[in-house]
Amino acid sequence: MPAALALLFAAFVVGVEQAFELKYGTIGLVGVLLLTIGIKAKSPAVSSTGAVVLALLLAGPAL
Repeated sequence: MPAALALLFAAFVVGVEQAFELKYGTIGLVGVLLLTIGIKAKSPAVSSTGAVVLALLLAGPAL
């Protein structure tokens, strides 16, 4: 059962990454990857960089 749950979670993560790439392009995918890698590696610098990239991407039209 845990293997099925891990597979389902992996499919969800890939789906979210693909959705960001379709809507926000390559920079959106880079931001999501940095955020994900930073959280998994417990690195505040990398996860913060990913969060800032996503925030600037989403707030770009409003600036």
